Amino acid sequence: MPVQDFVKWKQKTLLGASVKIIAPTGQYSGTKLVNWGINRWGFKPELGYSQRFGRWILDAYGGVWFFTTNNAFPPLAVPQTEGSIGSFEGHLSRDLWKYRLWASLDGNFWFGGTTTVNGIEKPDTRQTSSRMGGTLSLPLTRHQSIKVAYSKGTYILFGGDYQNLQVAWQYSWLGRPQ
Repeated sequence: MPVQDFVKWKQKTLLGASVKIIAPTGQYSGTKLVNWGINRWGFKPELGYSQRFGRWILDAYGGVWFFTTNNAFPPLAVPQTEGSIGSFEGHLSRDLWKYRLWASLDGNFWFGGTTTVNGIEKPDTRQTSSRMGGTLSLPLTRHQSIKVAYSKGTYILFGGDYQNLQVAWQYSWLGRPQ
């Protein structure tokens, strides 16, 4: 789409699909419990939906991670598998001013991933977690903005419980609409 058409475009309903693939890259040693690499493939098909309602935008995504077997799991080089991990994510955003000032409420939930080592399932490795947070994007100039985001774990069954603060500088070659 030419830039002049993109600037005038108004979102209505968007549907999308994607597939993420992680290859078994990095240095992996079957004799080490912690590795920098991964000794298996990972695949994540995902569907997305976005709808604008005036100054409000609702975004929602759902996907599932699938993993292949790691045949060199330490310390005995036995096969390890991980069950699929489902994930949902959503954002409710509002334009606060007509030139790129917006805020959003963000949340996600993921579940699954039970590990099986050498044919023995480990039910205590099932992951179930959720995070909630918010984002604020502040325009600085015609082409630049600062984005601040915060999130906190709201439900943690297995995995890290942490708070996250992000600050990002963004640059757009398009600038704001005339």
